[in-house]
Amino acid sequence: VQLVESGGDLVQAGGSLRLSCAASGLTVDDYAIGWFRQVPGKEPEGVSCITKSDGLTYYAESVKGRFTISIDKTKKTVYLQMKSLKPEDTAVYYCALDPSHCVVVVKAGWSFDYRGQGTQVTVSS
Repeated sequence: VQLVESGGDLVQAGGSLRLSCAASGLTVDDYAIGWFRQVPGKEPEGVSCITKSDGLTYYAESVKGRFTISIDKTKKTVYLQMKSLKPEDTAVYYCALDPSHCVVVVKAGWSFDYRGQGTQVTVSS
């Protein structure tokens, strides 16, 4: 499985960004796909997850109401629309995929089997 992210950038606080992640090499029909982020020296933080089959979504409390995850099933691409960005959103954002359901992923502590190379999001104050 290959996951290629794009869309990371430098943006001012209050601004918006949209991250994209294209998945390829999939051998399963259903999967959970989402995002986690990491700041150097800190533990990774699960951000959002969506399951392909039922579209069920999960969000970290820190991003609820500001971030929206969506999926284009035909393009096998997941998007993360981020609004009202804050300096504390600054991190490397990783796209991640697991051949299960978001319920399983979140219960396991936002554990995915596959991840991309990451894209940097920097929010200036």
